[in-house]
Amino acid sequence: MPDTEDTEASMPATSESYSDQRLKRALLAHVRQDFSAPVGAIVGIAEILLEEAPRYGLDRFAPDLGRIHQAGLALQQLIEGLLDPDCVTQRAADGDYETFRSRLRHDLRTPLNAVKGYGEMLLEDAQVAHAQVFVRDLGNMLDAAKRLLARIDSLVDLAHAELIADPGAPALLDRLSHMVRPVPDGGIAARQMEPSRILVVDDHRSNRDLLARRLTRDGHEVVTAEDGRAVFELVEEDTFDLILLDLLMPQMSGYEVLCRLKSDPRHCELPVIMISALDEIDSVVRCIEVGADDYMPKPFDPVLLRARINSCLERKRLRDRDRVITQQLRLEKEKSEILLLNVLPKPIVARLQLGESAIADRVPDATILFADLVGFTRLSARLSATRLVELLNLLFTEFDRLAIHFGLEKIKTIGDAYMLAGGLLESHGNHVAAVADMGLAMLNSVRHASHGLDEPLQMRIGVHVGPVVAGIIGTHKFIYDIWGDTVNTASRMESNGVAGVVNVSGEVYRRLREDFTLEPGGVVDLKGKGPTEVYFLRQRRVSTLGV
Repeated sequence: MPDTEDTEASMPATSESYSDQRLKRALLAHVRQDFSAPVGAIVGIAEILLEEAPRYGLDRFAPDLGRIHQAGLALQQLIEGLLDPDCVTQRAADGDYETFRSRLRHDLRTPLNAVKGYGEMLLEDAQVAHAQVFVRDLGNMLDAAKRLLARIDSLVDLAHAELIADPGAPALLDRLSHMVRPVPDGGIAARQMEPSRILVVDDHRSNRDLLARRLTRDGHEVVTAEDGRAVFELVEEDTFDLILLDLLMPQMSGYEVLCRLKSDPRHCELPVIMISALDEIDSVVRCIEVGADDYMPKPFDPVLLRARINSCLERKRLRDRDRVITQQLRLEKEKSEILLLNVLPKPIVARLQLGESAIADRVPDATILFADLVGFTRLSARLSATRLVELLNLLFTEFDRLAIHFGLEKIKTIGDAYMLAGGLLESHGNHVAAVADMGLAMLNSVRHASHGLDEPLQMRIGVHVGPVVAGIIGTHKFIYDIWGDTVNTASRMESNGVAGVVNVSGEVYRRLREDFTLEPGGVVDLKGKGPTEVYFLRQRRVSTLGV
């Protein structure tokens, strides 16, 4: 059997007089708002200026501002009474309408003239004092008073008329008629997207049972608690979509519960609607400031409560959806960054993420290494495609590991060739020595990879040091690359070098001879360079960097 209160609250109005009454109330509310807005501006501006007068050294303004404030409050009460639906009906039944009109004009003009008179005097004083803030606000206040004075006759007529005497009244009535249509039974519940888990907290059993009955009928799963302390045990053990929390409870008030929930990062986003018989604006403000999603006074209208619950749950679902989307975006961003780091150095990725588009750096001193497998073309003709790729993958994966170990940057691979550099992006104690250690380790890796092949693999390595230019090229499949004479020399040191050793230039030799064993390799005629001294790097004399 349905709840009587719910049925009455959501029962559609079929009586024509009832519909007319609802429309008239809505119409008068619209008119009341139209006339109350300038009065509210007068009262509000007076309050602000009363607060700010001491700050500007204008305490002498306070008495007159107080009189304006009192006149504004009197206007508010008068207009509220004039446009009360029951008072309108009573006045319509009264006989002497002209006497009523005359008295009403006097009653309205008296406080308005007070506002105008005191306001004009204060405006003159503010202009003399060069208090521009007061000049502006007092000007706005006087404009509002003048608008009201000009409309007193229409307000007096409205206090007696059945409808607004205005050409736009039919359109307004049409809009209002749609707004005041009764909510059909179950209309709000029908818009509920999905059932939710709701925690009802109230120290009165009858209140808990009534709320649980209503919410269960709407399809929700309800858990109840009789005091604030039980809330924390329940939210630790279970998951809820919403809490309906009574404000006035013994031992621990709803406000204390709300404060503790919102200060806990685990539960701070859990929606809370406060329900209380205490309908004081201060208590509402405090709860909203702490983080309550809504505030419902007791006794509550069940249709309005249902609407607010559904609205609150919908906001939570949107937040949950946004959180999931954000998490997915974060994961996709991490995947993209991982892929990007496989292509570009980490410092370059960071600069791209900060918005740099054209990255080009002149590096005064960098060590460049080129490496190439000797006879790999002949070997590839004998190996299957799978075996060939497996072999290259084994070697280059090991080279990548070594580059990370020695703090070097892999630049690129082309076929069976491998290129890396030291000293490009981050400070390195001795990037020339690190590249030398890398070259020796690469030769050792190639020897190990040769086991099981028909003929041993060999690698040629060339190293040179000097200035380079480094940067990003391309926009689709971009690459971090380096250019300059140093790069060309290192490449030709490799292509003209001896297999099985690390071929280094004279400059590299001069930087390594204290810590490494090197042998003269003679003079090689390098393209574009002419006769160039070459040295063979054999081993480190005192090893301090292990692989």
